[in-house]
Amino acid sequence: MTRVLIAGLGNMGLSHALAHHGHPDAEIIGLVNRSGTVDHPDLQGYPVFTDFHAALHKTKPDLVVVATYSDSHADYAVAAMEAGAHVFAEKPLATTVADARRVVAKAQETNRKLVVGYILRHHPSWVRLIAEARGLGGPYVFRLNLNQQSSGAEWETHKALMQTTSPIVDCGVHYVDVMCQITDAAPVRVHGMGLRLSDEIAPDMYNYGQFQVVFADGSVGWYEAGWGPMMSETAFFVKDIISPNGSVSITDGNKGASADVDGHTRVGSILVHRPGGDHNIDLPDEPGHQALCDAEQAYMLRAIAEDIDLTRHMTDAVQSLAICLAADESIRTGQPVSLEEPRP
Repeated sequence: MTRVLIAGLGNMGLSHALAHHGHPDAEIIGLVNRSGTVDHPDLQGYPVFTDFHAALHKTKPDLVVVATYSDSHADYAVAAMEAGAHVFAEKPLATTVADARRVVAKAQETNRKLVVGYILRHHPSWVRLIAEARGLGGPYVFRLNLNQQSSGAEWETHKALMQTTSPIVDCGVHYVDVMCQITDAAPVRVHGMGLRLSDEIAPDMYNYGQFQVVFADGSVGWYEAGWGPMMSETAFFVKDIISPNGSVSITDGNKGASADVDGHTRVGSILVHRPGGDHNIDLPDEPGHQALCDAEQAYMLRAIAEDIDLTRHMTDAVQSLAICLAADESIRTGQPVSLEEPRP
C-alpha cells in the first residue's frame, strides 16, 4: 500500500485525490489545502493541512502529488524527494528550465520516481494519433492550438493561473510534448508573439500567445493559446500533423464549448490522409477527465512498484517546458530564442 500526500485541491489536485481515494493500492494520509477545508464528500475524514512542509514532516508519505500553483512545484517536489517520497508533479514541472533540471537531478540523485502530469500520454486516442503520425515519417509540420472562451468562475481560475504562468506555457507543454514524441528531434529555435487583451490581468502578462518552433530534423511547429471572455469559439481546437507522406488530423475537436474540460482531450475520430486516399479512424467511448487522472495516478503507482525507467519521460518534460519558456521569452523580448545551447 502506497501512502499518499496530496498538495493542492484545485481542479487537478481534487481529481488526483479522487483517483487515489478509489485505488486499491493507495492510501491517502493527508491533504494540503490553503483553506484548511475539503468540500468534496468523498474526501471527508482525511487529515487536512494548510502547510505543505508540516504535512510532509508529519505524514512521511511514500508518494507526494504536487498540484499547487506552478511557482511552488519545483521546491515542493525537491523537498518531497529529500524526505524520501516519490513525486507526481502537475505540469508545468517548474517555472524555469533551471528549476526543472534541478528537480530531475534530485530524482536521479535520490533514486525517486518523478512523473509529470502530461495527461495526453495516458489517453488511448492521443497515443493512436502519435503512432499514426510517426508512421508517416518526417519531417513534420505541427499545427496545434487550444483557445478557451472563459467567463465567470472559469475566467477567475484563468486569471489566478496567470499570476504565475502564461497560457502558452500552462497549456502549451501538453501539445509541445506531443510534438516531441512524434519527431524525437531536439528543438533549435523558437519565435513567439503575444498580446494582453484584458485590463483584468497584470500589466506584464498576456492572455493570448502563439509561437513557432524549429526542430533539428527540419520539422516546424505552431502552437496558439488564449484565455478569456473575448476569445473566439471558432477554430479553438486545431490539431493537424503534416508530413511529406500525408497528414493526421483530429476532426471532431471543435464540437462543444472551449471551456469544456473533457472536450480538451476528446478526439472523437482521426483522419489519416495519404496521397492515395483517406482513412477515418473512429474512437468511441473515450475516457473523460477523471478517468484520465485515474490512469495517470495508476501509472505513477506502477512506476514505483515495477521500477519503470522514467529517463525519457523526464527528458521530454524538461524539453517541452524549455520550448514553451523560450516562447514566453521571445514574446517578452520581441526576439527569437535559440535552444541549441543549454539555457539557464
